[in-house]
Amino acid sequence: MTSARRGDLFDPACPTRRLLDRVGSKWVAMIVKVLAESGELGFAELRRRVPGISQKMLAQTLRSLTDDGLVHRRVEPSVPPRVYYRLTPLGRTLDEPLAALREWAERHMPEIDGLT
Repeated sequence: MTSARRGDLFDPACPTRRLLDRVGSKWVAMIVKVLAESGELGFAELRRRVPGISQKMLAQTLRSLTDDGLVHRRVEPSVPPRVYYRLTPLGRTLDEPLAALREWAERHMPEIDGLT
């Protein structure tokens, strides 16, 4: 990674590529939207609000978002343990650009569908 220039998206070793790959996921866009609107949610409730996501994919995506500092994970010590998720301050800054992308997709989907 020493040869990668920070912020050079065209350099294959640039860490920005990894981050863009991660936040460009449809699941990330949905999870960030749900958490931005709802605040803190338990795993089961979050899964109900993101239609079509599997338990495994939700867990993997939340783990990645947590590792990146975008989502905070809180475990309530009970039997069984209850786990809650919320956006961190950094994660909240991701909602605005993702909202713009979601809006763009919704606005232009008829044009794109017409091409296929």
